[in-house]
Amino acid sequence: MHQITPTGNDAHKPAEIARLIQQSGVAKAEMKLLPLVTLSVLAGVFIAFGALFYTQTTAGFDTLTGPLKLLGGLAFSLGLILVVVGGAELFTGNTMIVMAFVDRRITLRQLLRNWMIVLLGNLVGSLATVWLVYQSGLLVSDLATRAAQIAEAKVALDPIEALSRGILCNALVCLAVWLSVSARTTIGMIMSIVWPITAFVAIGLEHSVANMYLIPAGWLSGAPISLVQAAGNILPVLFGNIVGGAGGVALAYRLAYGKPAEDVVAA
Repeated sequence: MHQITPTGNDAHKPAEIARLIQQSGVAKAEMKLLPLVTLSVLAGVFIAFGALFYTQTTAGFDTLTGPLKLLGGLAFSLGLILVVVGGAELFTGNTMIVMAFVDRRITLRQLLRNWMIVLLGNLVGSLATVWLVYQSGLLVSDLATRAAQIAEAKVALDPIEALSRGILCNALVCLAVWLSVSARTTIGMIMSIVWPITAFVAIGLEHSVANMYLIPAGWLSGAPISLVQAAGNILPVLFGNIVGGAGGVALAYRLAYGKPAEDVVAA
């Protein structure tokens, strides 16, 4: 049983976070197929819930002002809160499995297996949610207009813009996950997640799994988007998310703290 420090700061230290993230990476890479698929689909659903909440929150306004973007970002945070606290496998967060790979705790085959299965599961969960939202009759009026606007803005980005926004986005997403690992309470985890996620949404960055919901939802709402245009956004964003999460966060902290000591006992 851990003891609370005299200062009241009971969070895990960064070096301890690095060890826990690496351990998590090993567990994720070794997960059996059925739970991995199930949790991946759930993560796609959870992020879609956050994206739907964001769309509804910002619907009905001609211009998105700073405060409205902030409110929309808070709404979208629901998605990662459900993933982290509820438990699910999200591709963007799983880019940090690279920490376990560089220390030879898992093989390249295990790394790629996890990424491919999780990515496909996230896509299935996202598209299933789009279909349910469409069948529910929610994609009408202001919500449909806003969904179409979001999708059109995303496919209008050129590949370099999409790539760059993907890198920046997943740096913040993985920092949210990293910070959540420092927490020892549920409320601490939630507060760690909210601000980085709110920031990336308010800034206007690009999340590949969220776009798997947002772009199809926009298309179903009347946005004139082709499959080629959708892929033209999601693919560079996906690559950017890998760079931002695996390189910008995981490998950066690996360089900072070195190989986590396997015999370190959690405080």
